[in-house]
Amino acid sequence: MSALRSVVLGTGSCLPERAVTNAMLAERVETSDEWIVQRTGIRQRHIAAPHETTVTLGTRAAQAALDAAGLGPDAIDLVICATSTPDHTFPATATEIQAALGIGQGAAFDLQAVCAGFVFGVTTADKFLVTGAAQRALVIGAETFSRIVDWEDRTTCVLFGDGAGAVVLEAREGGERGVLSAALRSDGRYRDKLYVDGGPGSTGAVGHLRMEGKDVFRFAVGQVTDVIVDAFAKAGVTADDLDWFVPHQANRRIIEASADKLGIAREKIVMTVDRHGNTSAASIPLALDVAVRDGRIKPGDLVMIEAIGGGFSWGAALLRW
Repeated sequence: MSALRSVVLGTGSCLPERAVTNAMLAERVETSDEWIVQRTGIRQRHIAAPHETTVTLGTRAAQAALDAAGLGPDAIDLVICATSTPDHTFPATATEIQAALGIGQGAAFDLQAVCAGFVFGVTTADKFLVTGAAQRALVIGAETFSRIVDWEDRTTCVLFGDGAGAVVLEAREGGERGVLSAALRSDGRYRDKLYVDGGPGSTGAVGHLRMEGKDVFRFAVGQVTDVIVDAFAKAGVTADDLDWFVPHQANRRIIEASADKLGIAREKIVMTVDRHGNTSAASIPLALDVAVRDGRIKPGDLVMIEAIGGGFSWGAALLRW
């Protein structure tokens, strides 16, 4: 029997209705479109209305992925939702999405690795699928970071947006398609560089996002490329073999500097940070869905996903589309 691989069957995404431009933010905090674009590449982000939540955004993205895969709820036996902004402390956001989609079988749980959550989620789902513990998985990244940013802090509130993205993975025998390799890392010593200053076990309140931007930038460019190199080595490929680089959409300068360091041509980068801002765990699946639907990512393409999140946690995965 040939080995099982986790193959992408469909992608989906969902953005809140309201888009907020840099000029609109400049009416609220001391900033400017020029300052934000120069430092981050962000021109707008989507902000959830009160009726738009992590669950509702995640559900719509997951349904779009199911539709793209041509599957109904009975086909899914694993739901993983990567999020740092759940609707409730419990139950898991994944279980609420599972119920909303009408999925009545299998397991559903949340995964917390902040901005790296989707990469961790795909890697986790892959372990279930290639061992035969599940047949088809929904992996979702969904966030409403507008609920935890400090809207008086102009250095962070301009960076983040809300949204959700999802992929359907299926275990298949043989063939070249599927998840080829992955590498994950975490180092909790960097906790104070990017964190939320609250939680049910400490303050009893949600808290706000806090970030040492310069330190995060230096670490993202200088350190996290190790997982990309590791994933390349495990799959026996190089940057030259890559068709598309789909990184976490945090900052244009970080993305381009990382690609340059690794020898990845800039024309291979899928970039959506200008339209979406930093949507944390949702950023990679949102970008994947954009590139699949506009025809850039095609069957057979070699795709690298990569992210770093608070903690720090970071990871990369290679997929043959």
